[in-house]
Amino acid sequence: MEIWQKNLWVCCGAVFIVSIGMSQLAPILPLYIEHLGIHDLNEIEKWAGIIFGCNFVSLAIASPIWGKFADRYGKKPMAMRASLWLSLVMVGMGLAQSVYHLVALRLLQGALSGFQGAIVTLIAMQTPKEKSGWALGMIFTGQVSGSLLGPLVGGYLSELIGYRETFFIIGFFCFCGFLAISAFVHEDFKPGESQSFTFRELMTNLPSPKLTGCLFLTTLIMQLGLVSIQPIITVYIMQLTAHTEHIALIAGLVFSCAGLASMLTASRLGHLSDRVGPQKILLICLLVAGITFIPQAFVTNPWQLGALRFVLGIATAGLLPSINSLIRQSTPPQILGQIYGFNQSAQFIGMFSGAFLGGHIAAIMGIPIMFFFTASLLLLNAFWVYHTVYRHRKEFQPNQLSGNP
Repeated sequence: MEIWQKNLWVCCGAVFIVSIGMSQLAPILPLYIEHLGIHDLNEIEKWAGIIFGCNFVSLAIASPIWGKFADRYGKKPMAMRASLWLSLVMVGMGLAQSVYHLVALRLLQGALSGFQGAIVTLIAMQTPKEKSGWALGMIFTGQVSGSLLGPLVGGYLSELIGYRETFFIIGFFCFCGFLAISAFVHEDFKPGESQSFTFRELMTNLPSPKLTGCLFLTTLIMQLGLVSIQPIITVYIMQLTAHTEHIALIAGLVFSCAGLASMLTASRLGHLSDRVGPQKILLICLLVAGITFIPQAFVTNPWQLGALRFVLGIATAGLLPSINSLIRQSTPPQILGQIYGFNQSAQFIGMFSGAFLGGHIAAIMGIPIMFFFTASLLLLNAFWVYHTVYRHRKEFQPNQLSGNP
């Protein structure tokens, strides 16, 4: 087994473990807020949104900084630092005495993390270009798999051992990811290969700045569109069914359909992108995702919604890995970490914006309008990708910078 293959499998395992740990937070956060002394339902909802969302803000600001450090000091040290920091933050959350402590810890978590970005950059750098789509698809599979399993583990552990102790377990999961990376991942990094630029200098001196800018905005729009629906799925299911006894269970199953489909198909779509080109997979998946949102506005029962979300999950599995593969092909290696950092910023800005806009648009105009809005965003994005990326794919020349700032 070659070094890049060994690193890939270890990183897939580390991403899976850390994703299990991090996704445990979602189902127990409102209950933990109540445990900390907030008992009014509206206040619990408000604080849950603040605590959950503030992490994305600090991640968006800090990701390019850690990307720059990854180019300067190596991707493995950044992945180790981030996973170790995550384990410490989770322990801190278990010791929190108020919601203000949770807000501060979540902000610090985002500001000092960057685990996924470091892993993606490390694998993208070491994997042969003809295998990069498959490798990045495998990383995505590990992330989605852990995210699907995490809420189940978190809910079970919180009932078995308590809320605070569950955060300690989350910290242990993240620490296991740190140990796996430090012990088994090899990086042949040579200091001095990297160059540090501002965002403006990066975009000006990239071989294909228009293409890279399109990929950044595609990441933002994709995350905005996909996340905008998530806060209102449970409410929509309540409107679709007269049986209210098992709404939480039905909502969980419908919500998981997309993740399950992504887990099953991400590596296959990554392998296909290596054969036919990631630009084709990106364009097709954007079209499929956009079209799939339209009939979701007309469903009459939760199972129709679940089936459509399963199709959406297949399309989603091809989006981010294709974008990461295209960035890998179009970016000089000495600044790849910085470019991935800015792309992660776009990702987190899209997630935060989607969560904010989804609830507000649905409240003002109705849930069906939200589906049409999301479909329009993704289809317009597909049109732009076709004209900017697909038709000009031969412009990707990652070997050197186009000039010196």
